[in-house]
Amino acid sequence: MPLPRPRSIRGQFMAALILFEIIVVGIFTLLILRQQQTEMTQRIHRRLESQAFEMASLATFALADPKPNALAHVFVIATSSSSIGAAQITDLSGRNLATTDPTSLGKNTLTAQERVFLHPPAAPVIFPPSKGQWAIVAPIVVGGRTQALVWIYPNNHQDNVDLRALLRITAFWAAFVFGACTIIAAILAQSITRQLAVLTRATRRLIQHPEEPSAEFPLPVKTSTEAAELTIAFNRMVAAIEDQRAGLNETLALLDSMLANAPIGFAFFDRKYRFVRVNQFLADMNGYSFALHLGRGVGGILPPATAAKLERSIETVFQSGHPVRNLELTWEPEPRRSRTWLVHLYPVRTETDSTRWVGAILVDTTEQKRSEETLRRTEKLAATGRLAASIAHEINNPLEAVTNLLYLIRQENLPPDAARFAELAQQEVTRVSEITQQTLRFYRQSTLPALSNVAELLDSVITLHLGRIQTLQVELRRDYDRSLQLFCFAGELRQLFANLIGNALDAMTPEGGRLIVRIHAATMKDIAGIRISVADTGGGISQEARRHIFEPFFTTKEATGTGLGLWVSDQIIRKHHGSVRVRSRVTGHTGTVFSIFFPATGVEPEATSAEPAGETVSN
Repeated sequence: MPLPRPRSIRGQFMAALILFEIIVVGIFTLLILRQQQTEMTQRIHRRLESQAFEMASLATFALADPKPNALAHVFVIATSSSSIGAAQITDLSGRNLATTDPTSLGKNTLTAQERVFLHPPAAPVIFPPSKGQWAIVAPIVVGGRTQALVWIYPNNHQDNVDLRALLRITAFWAAFVFGACTIIAAILAQSITRQLAVLTRATRRLIQHPEEPSAEFPLPVKTSTEAAELTIAFNRMVAAIEDQRAGLNETLALLDSMLANAPIGFAFFDRKYRFVRVNQFLADMNGYSFALHLGRGVGGILPPATAAKLERSIETVFQSGHPVRNLELTWEPEPRRSRTWLVHLYPVRTETDSTRWVGAILVDTTEQKRSEETLRRTEKLAATGRLAASIAHEINNPLEAVTNLLYLIRQENLPPDAARFAELAQQEVTRVSEITQQTLRFYRQSTLPALSNVAELLDSVITLHLGRIQTLQVELRRDYDRSLQLFCFAGELRQLFANLIGNALDAMTPEGGRLIVRIHAATMKDIAGIRISVADTGGGISQEARRHIFEPFFTTKEATGTGLGLWVSDQIIRKHHGSVRVRSRVTGHTGTVFSIFFPATGVEPEATSAEPAGETVSN
């Protein structure tokens, strides 16, 4: 198992220094111990040689003395030194003649190693009787012949005590030196690594909170080592990063502002056709929040057929790497309200030149499509109006002749039946003449406002619809105050009344019903004026449709409607400073009431060139 290594430079420096100190102190201690052991061995050898020579000399005289206790007396004197642990004098056969152990007197206690020396050596011999021990054997020469042997075994206790004391002193000084060096090394390491520690903490903070600039930058430089140069380089790097981040944030802010406020939709898709990013304009176009788009597939936002068409185009861009332009998408987010987008798809490449995402620019062309369709219908209506005016103009001249002829016929003395038929013919020709006159009035509208009788304007419009009213068997009720007049654009009010009466008759087709038209004086918010009501008993308008009826191009008539009638009517009402309220039911007693209020001043002469704001309320 490998030993753990310190992770910091300071720790590694201290660990290496401590290891070095341990090795040095260990080697120093071993050398001292070795030297002291060598010196101690040399002292023991010298002491043993001295003691052996002295004892052998004394024993020589004792053996020559005839006194029986002379040897024992000399032996006791010779072994009185504390440095002698044991001693004995043996003859050449190994029998003890004198010994420090009284029990072994006269016995042979020599070991096999010691018996080797019974052949008398010529000089003292030092040998190790056991490991770590020393002994000496010396001959006792009497009369030129070796008579006995002296054996001395030293007492090493004092030497060992001195050696241990020396070792303690050595260990103390080694520990002192080790501790002092460690403290000095720690102070030095602290000085060296302090700047690195500051740099490390700053780096970690920068990694953990890259978007939060710290007040401690730039880092202080308190040394002149390589760490200081590294800190200076780090400060420059952080400053460069801050500058780049500031520039990047400004660029991102510009891009986000452009994406958020551009009047077109932006979106980005991944390979699974999921929305990666959209702008708020596109989210509003889809009717989903910004957050609901992210991570959701195209099929979760658009209808299946439209989503499949868009997914195929996105896959084409991923596969080919080329943009797809002018892709038209059409669907109905609400009944009878189709939407049309013009989509441009393009690849978003990474550094490896592979397509990472597909970007989309979406332009809502719904209004453009409706405008084009309305323009075509308007051209048809304008052509029809011009044709109708031409026909009415051409019919008007013969009608005058027919009217005159009928008048002359009626002046003759006719039979009763012929006179009655002539009267009926005169009535029908008069009605046709009125229709042609009203048609010409619509086409030849005045461009200046004038004081007009509201009841006459409304009757002129009803006259145009009498044929349809009779065909649908609609009961017409009129409740007029025929004295009310309004300063207005008469042609525009005819167009307003025609739109309302035409819509009412459409609502009662084909079942019929009642059409109620009222004109009376009224007051609204303390303002005197005229209120005109057009009510029908048709199928009514749903609450959802009532929210949009005054929007351009909104229609519930599908193929026959342009979606402009009520929008134009609302503009006319606003132009005359009026307001409109709508009440409708689709259950029970169904029907719709349009109630229009005009102030008595109508279109004031000084305000005719302005575009006044009116009030339109739908309930």
